[in-house]
Amino acid sequence: MSPLPGFLSVRVLRGVNLVSRDATGSDPYVVLHVDGQKVKTGVMKKTVNPVWNEDLSLAIKNAETPIKLEVFDKDTFSKDDKMGDAEFDIEALMQIIQMDLEDIRSGTVVRTVRTSKQSCLAEESQIIWENGQVVQDLLLKLRNVETGVVHLQLKWVNIPESGLQFMNLHDRYRVDCR
Repeated sequence: MSPLPGFLSVRVLRGVNLVSRDATGSDPYVVLHVDGQKVKTGVMKKTVNPVWNEDLSLAIKNAETPIKLEVFDKDTFSKDDKMGDAEFDIEALMQIIQMDLEDIRSGTVVRTVRTSKQSCLAEESQIIWENGQVVQDLLLKLRNVETGVVHLQLKWVNIPESGLQFMNLHDRYRVDCR
């Protein structure tokens, strides 16, 4: 699959029934990892049902590389406690991105991704053409814990051709000032 000019926008919507790691309630946050990148949400105080509704961005080099999600409980005086992890891939989303969908009605389900034993999907996930964008909602079942689900919404954001030309010029004439 050829690299696409754009990036993945991951909206971390909420966590449901996360494990409690502290007597006074957990302070969860989400970390996403892919291709050496690490991005994270803010911390939600004293809840096992956090609502983050935060947008994180990832540059995707290889659509076949799974994205790792981890949930942690923020601790003040000790190492943050792990509240579970999951992985998800974006191969199906990236395949749909390359299709010409302009003539399709907004709200159309373009593909359904089914759960499997290897996947962390809590239920099947639909990829939808919505207002000129390809959107995928995911409910991820957390591993290595008793309970917990994280709800994400994925969108591919194209970089217009003029933006690519600017980025190429920037890379070409970059000066390292040390």
